[in-house]
This record gives sequence, C-alpha cells and structure tokens, in this order.
Amino acid sequence: MLNNKVHYRTCNLCEAMCGLEITYKEKEIISIVGDKKDPLSKGYICPKSLALKDLYEDPDRLKTPIKRTENGWEEISWTEAFDEIEIQIKKIQEKHGNNAIATYQGNPNVHNLGSILYGGPFLKSLKTKQKYSATSVDQLPHHIASLKMFGHQMLIPIPDIERTDYLLILGANPGASNGSLLTAPGFSQKIKNIQKRGGKVINIDPRFTETSRISSQHFYINPGKDALFLLSLLHVIFEHGIKKRTHLSDHLKGLEEIKEIVKEYSPQKIAHLIGINNLEIQKIGIDFMNSKTAVCYGRMGVSTQEYGGICQWLINVLNIVTNNMDKVGGAMFTKPAIDLVFMTGMQGKVGNFDRYRSRVLDLPEYSGELPVATLADEMITEGEGQIKMFICTAGNPVLSTPNGKKLEKALEKLEFMVSIDIYLNETSKYANIILPSTNGLETFHYDLVFHQLAIRNTAKLSEILFDKNENQRHDWQILNELTERITGKKNTLTPEMMLDHMFKFSPYKEANLSVKKLKDNPHGIDLGALQPLLTKRIFTLDKKINISPKIFIDDLKRLDKELIKVDTEEKYIYPFALIGRRHLRNNNSWMHNSKLLMKGKNRCTVLMSSKDAINLSISDNQKIKITSNVGSIELPVEISDEMKEGVLSIPHGFGHNRLGTKIKLAEKNSGESINDLTDDLKIDQLTGNANFSGTRVQVSK
Repeated sequence: MLNNKVHYRTCNLCEAMCGLEITYKEKEIISIVGDKKDPLSKGYICPKSLALKDLYEDPDRLKTPIKRTENGWEEISWTEAFDEIEIQIKKIQEKHGNNAIATYQGNPNVHNLGSILYGGPFLKSLKTKQKYSATSVDQLPHHIASLKMFGHQMLIPIPDIERTDYLLILGANPGASNGSLLTAPGFSQKIKNIQKRGGKVINIDPRFTETSRISSQHFYINPGKDALFLLSLLHVIFEHGIKKRTHLSDHLKGLEEIKEIVKEYSPQKIAHLIGINNLEIQKIGIDFMNSKTAVCYGRMGVSTQEYGGICQWLINVLNIVTNNMDKVGGAMFTKPAIDLVFMTGMQGKVGNFDRYRSRVLDLPEYSGELPVATLADEMITEGEGQIKMFICTAGNPVLSTPNGKKLEKALEKLEFMVSIDIYLNETSKYANIILPSTNGLETFHYDLVFHQLAIRNTAKLSEILFDKNENQRHDWQILNELTERITGKKNTLTPEMMLDHMFKFSPYKEANLSVKKLKDNPHGIDLGALQPLLTKRIFTLDKKINISPKIFIDDLKRLDKELIKVDTEEKYIYPFALIGRRHLRNNNSWMHNSKLLMKGKNRCTVLMSSKDAINLSISDNQKIKITSNVGSIELPVEISDEMKEGVLSIPHGFGHNRLGTKIKLAEKNSGESINDLTDDLKIDQLTGNANFSGTRVQVSK
C-alpha cells in the first residue's frame, strides 16, 4: 500500500455514470471499486468499469496515426496525417460538391466531453448534409416524440423509479443495462425496492430477461406488437374512465382525438396479435390507472422496430392521461447542472425534422442527420450527391447498422476514408488513415448528456488520471485541428475553459458551480431529486403539450394494416422472429477486446425455446444456420425456456471474424454479427430508425 494513490472519477463506458474509486501506483492500476460517496451511484459499479484498466493497457490500442499502403499499415506523423486529410477534403468537395463527404458518429461520442464540444463545429465546417450517427439505430423515436409533443428533442421523460408504485417496462432490460435513456446505476436493486415498499414491476418482452427474473410479473409479447399493446391499454383506461382534469389539463391539446382513436383497439379485438391474453391486458391497464403513482418505460425493443415512433409517442400518452407525467413517482424531467434543454431553447424551431430527405431512399432528416439505414445506398448509388469520402468517428457501423455486408461493399468503393478510432476494427480497416485519440483514464470528462437523463440531479467532474504520451492526441485536439484546417480559423478554447463558461448559465446559482468547485469535490455534488417542471419547459409554438401530433395519427394507418394482415408468404419462408439481447459485460461492439469482460463461456449464441428445439430436432450447443432475406450466419444454439416460442435471440456487437483487423482477443471470441441478417430496407417509415426487432429468419442444421 506504500505510495498508493486514490483517484475518483465517473465511469463513461455506458449510460449508468457509476462513481469509481481507483487505487493506483505511478501508471499501474491496483484496484477499481465503487465510490460509496458518489451521490448518484452510492458505491454501485458493474463489471464494465473494470475494463477501464484493460482499455488503458490494451496492446492493440492505437496511439499514433496509421496509413494504409500497398505494403500494409504504416505509422505516420500527425502533421502528415492532417495534411493528407485536408488535401482530400478540399479536393473531393471541390470536384463533387460538399455532400460528397459523409460523416458517422458512433455511440462513444456521447460519452466523451471532447467529442461533444468539438464534434459539432467540425461537422458544421464540412457543410455537408450527409451526416449520420448511432441515433438512428437506437433512440431516434424518443427524440421525435419529444420534439413533436413538448417542442424539444432532448425533453425526454425519465421514469422516477425510486418513488413509483408501479413500473411497466416494455422492450428494455435494465437488469443488464442499468437503464438506457435512463441513467440509474444499480437498477436491479431499485426494482427490488419498488416491491419492498409494496409496489409492482411488470415486464413485457418476447424473452424472459434478467429484468424479468426480478420483476413482479412477466408477459411474453409478439415482437413488434408493442404499439398495439399500448393502444389496447389506452382503450381499457378510457373505457373505465379517467379523471377529467389533471395538473397538466390546461396545457394539453388533442385529448379528445386520442379518446376516439383508441376505441378501435379493444383487447378483445387484438389480443391474438399481441400474444397477451385479453383479460391480462385489461388487468394491466386497470392496475396502471388505479395505482397511486405509475410510470411506463420503453426502450430499445420498442424503438428499434417497425413502429418505433408510434410506440414512444403512446408511452408518453399513457403517462399523461393517467396523470403520471411530470409528477413524483411518474415520468419526470431533469434539471441538470449544465442544462442543455434550457440553454438550447429550441423555441419556435419545432421543424428540425423532415426538412429534407435522403437522395436514394427518400428518408427524413432529423436535426441535420439522415437515417444510417440509407448510408450504404448513398455510397453505392451513382449520380449527383454520391458519397465519395467518409469520416467515421468512434463508430463501427459494419457491425452496428443494418445489413453490414452491404456497407462493407460500399466502403470498398470510396475514394477516401478517415477513421478517428483507437482500434483497427471491422470498419476502420477500410480507412486510408486512422487517427487514434486518448481514451478513458487519459481524458478530462464531464458527462454532458447523461446528466440530462439521470434519476437524480448531480454534478461530477473526472480529471485526467494518466497523462498521455507526447505523440498522443485527445479527441478534442484531433477534431479542433481538422476544423481549423477546413475553416482557417483558430480555436484556442480548451474543454475545461468551455465547461467553466457553461457553468455560468447553471440553474443552480446558489451552488456557485465551476470546474474548480467540482475538482474540490471529487465525489460529486448532489443537487437533489427530480421535481415537476414541465409546464415551464413546453417549447411548442403555442405552449401546449400536443398529445396527438398529426405525424403519429397519420402513421396509425400503417399500423392498422396489422389488424387485417394475414400470414404472409415471408412468414412461411422465414418462420422465426429474431430479437437482440444485452449482457451486463457487453457494450456494443467496441469492448470485446477486454480480457476482464470476455471471461467465461461464449455469449454469442442463438437462444431458442425448448419447444422449437424439439420440433426441429436440435440439441443444445449444436451449430445451426440462421438465414434472412439479406444473409446468413452460423452459431451454436442455447436452448432456453426463457424464449417465447417462434422467437430467436442473438446478442448485438459481435462479428469480429472479418480479415484485416487487429483486435486479437475480440477475434478469438469473434461470434457472428446479427446485422448480417437485418435488412437496411426495413425501417420505421415514420422516423427512419432501423428496424431490428422482429427480423424474419429461417433455421437449418
């Protein structure tokens, strides 16, 4: 213990924001444990936090720019790398136009302060409409629902799980994720606490998940039928009568329209489509409306499906009409120390959706981005506006976006590609130049995004633990250099300076927050529980919560086809529905090179119900072939009674069996990519979000 030191920081590997206590000596990490004084996580950590050590020490991590040559990858200087990228950007845009360059921002960008602060100016400097991100394979329906109902895309309701009496979960597995668009470290214990105080937790999922095991009750649902389930709940609630006035009544418009719409969706009429008994649907609806406090929470399974936009809209409607929106124990809104919703305002700018459309598939823009499902087509399809150059920042879309094989073929045809990444992975291997940034313990961090989504208002700063070496660059330095070269304008502000400026606009004036004050309080500062505040933050033009936006009402016509749909030929050819799954030790595709996280048995398996296995004469651990309309993969079967009959489950993020990468441990545990089966042409037509849940597949030995 002699000469050991202790460092406190927030883990930025997932959304949970767990506080860490790191014991170290010189540049060696001795231990990582939970920080019991952290006001949000209170000592809880998950296994992923231990990967910070692996990421720091990983011998496969890149630390200097590399260039692809005829003789293989070669190290080059930063100056040489920036010079060549600058030349290519200007040459390609001069020849083909600004939109010939496309960008993609992967999930890790929102977990890094530098990427957030300097990524925007960089994208703006390129003046291209061909911008993409992980948003459209994830949470885009949440943003569209919030934008159209409340007037701001980041005004996302947060389930007040620490004070609710009834939690209804759809398409989410917080027992493994610790919440998503819901920062709640130690979520499993919070579920148990609801039950200890006499409350109920109801889980709706095609799989009996880690969350199901600790819930009060689990109901199997047919994949992709969540919108019908929500409409049937609303039918029950209006049929049994709700209080005519709520604390939001004077701020609502469109309630009568909702009442009329849901009359057509009785549980008796559509229960067979949903897969949940009519009486059970009625009981859930009645219990929800009669509970003292209740909240409905829906995540990936309801966002990444054919009716993702409708689902997120209806979840908000359900919480509103039962008087559980902006109410303690219901769906609430945060007031973080750096309040991005308040600072950006967005008042009067409710039109930043569908202002223009993609060139090939005619998909709608959202907040200056196009749906990533069309990225490959925009590269392949010739003509004016074709993508010729691609800049990928901390992303691996070959594994994380639909129809990855198609994207691979598209990347091969580019004139030039740049990856800002710490690994030579399945996507970055197609780059001409890879620019690696510092990572994790080498960075200065304040979580701008996930404080906006946390179950409690707190503030915490993470200082740099280990200094980078002379040849490394922080992500903000890379993005800033590229921006300066494109615009010719210098930016001398550091992240610390920018953060200090933002604290001047904090709603917590009495706290006198600053970078220095947070450095002096390394465990973080508690700013209190969530409080009702929505009526002061309605950013629609008429200052009303629009409970029935026209785009969702119109999209119900598409959903109504479900009511008259007969079994299609596709269903006979591809009799199984495919869903993904999350594991506590996994986080998308980029953490499979951690020896601490990859311990244990193979996790990339196909979960299949025992009934289906018997019918197909398939035994446990037998390798099978799974085929969709776009491709096929082979994986071992894991027979499990947790699966609904007719549904298969494969985890996302695997598929490290491509040649030309340099991630040794990931390659050893390669698995297969579920996105070699998902169809880029099957999306939520309303929002453009990828449709991952319910891909039709067939099985053969």
